Amino acid sequence: MTNSADEGSATKSPVDMANDAEGVWSPDIEQSFQEALAIYPPCGRRKIILSDEGKMYGRNELIARYIKLRTGKTRTRKQVSSHIQVLARKKAREIQGKLKVSSHIQVLARRKPREVHAKIKDQAARDKALQTMASMSSAQIVSASVLHSKALAAAGMPAFNNESQGYQQQYWPSSAGQPVPGSYNNASQAPYGSPGVQASVPGSVVSTASVASPTGAVVSTPEDMRSVTHSRGTVSSTPPTFAAHGSSTWPQRSVEQQLPLRLVDFSAFLEQQRMEPESYHKHLFVHLGPNTDLGDPHLEAVDIRQIYDKFPEKKGGLKELYDKGPQAVFFLVKFWADLNTNIHDEAGAFYGVSSTYESNENMTITCSTKVCSFGKQVVEKVETEFGHFENSRFVYRIHRSPMCEYMINFVHKLKQLPEKYMMNSVLENFTILQVLSNRETQETLLCLAYVFEVSTSEHGAQHHIYRLVKD
Repeated sequence: MTNSADEGSATKSPVDMANDAEGVWSPDIEQSFQEALAIYPPCGRRKIILSDEGKMYGRNELIARYIKLRTGKTRTRKQVSSHIQVLARKKAREIQGKLKVSSHIQVLARRKPREVHAKIKDQAARDKALQTMASMSSAQIVSASVLHSKALAAAGMPAFNNESQGYQQQYWPSSAGQPVPGSYNNASQAPYGSPGVQASVPGSVVSTASVASPTGAVVSTPEDMRSVTHSRGTVSSTPPTFAAHGSSTWPQRSVEQQLPLRLVDFSAFLEQQRMEPESYHKHLFVHLGPNTDLGDPHLEAVDIRQIYDKFPEKKGGLKELYDKGPQAVFFLVKFWADLNTNIHDEAGAFYGVSSTYESNENMTITCSTKVCSFGKQVVEKVETEFGHFENSRFVYRIHRSPMCEYMINFVHKLKQLPEKYMMNSVLENFTILQVLSNRETQETLLCLAYVFEVSTSEHGAQHHIYRLVKD
């Protein structure tokens, strides 16, 4: 197969050829290389079909092609492969250095036995992390921005604590290395497909960004954006039109379907607080407000089997949970997320998620949030919350829960892509599965499958909610 990235090299001047020599990676080439890594995750020996060309490419060929298109400079697939291996070895050495434990543990053991016992346990966990890293390919090491977080989690680093809210949070990886994607079989899944091409299955385009708000105040997007048809179908590729703003008070829930746990509010945001009070900024990436009624019997239905491949299939996966039931508590939420924020990523920036739920009965709930890539779990966060009696119901608030490092890095890389269709190509295979359950009975109280697309609306983020059914 002819490598398209090699074409046109004969027209270069001697100076250009010298600058493009193997082993010389100028800043613009390196930047394009990093962008391509974000667009094309590791896919093993599989080939990727580009819908606009009908050709099959390996991952390294696509990276070389991207570098050529962005910089006009040629890098062959072999040069790309060599560069990936060099970076992988460098990262491996860095991580191994961070995970090493000093050799004077035995000396300290005579003085501080308790302290050393904990360090020895850390050593065993870190050895396990090194074994995990050893099993990863060069492409996985270079591409996995979450690798450092995985190593820390495997090393038993302490979880975040939020004493004011009475819950603990934990992150841990589910597998060694990045998930291996399936081959692209249709135009809607092609990484370089034409902008605007949408998949025919739910969850085909996913994003992690959300709603923008002006300085000094949070402007919530209209909440009443639900489909009012009964027909079963696929996830809409067009954002809903804006309805009138609803009341800020809690709505009366539908009598037709009373859920055991009801969503009141959900938002993912970025905020920045400086010394001056007037300098406070908050940007909403996604938002579901108090007028969101998951119990509405008029919600459009989507067959859950159409999105099985977007979420984990192993124990605790979407299929197993749905088969276990109750099936009335499963929903699909598509966000058109807003990435247009003027907040700079400085030391004072905080990435967080807040959510509120309510129930008629007092319970202790567990909230599991799984971030998935190509249908495989990448990282999971588990939070526990107790009910507080308010206004004749029990309320559960998970307030300002910090985003994990994987998500923050993902948003950063997404915002660096120059075109929205490139962002959507990355987001095609990115999903989030949120499962809320009764801690004592393990009953599933609410399951929300999130898929995303980048919003092009000047009004910020939007959303659409579907009931998940199985005919």
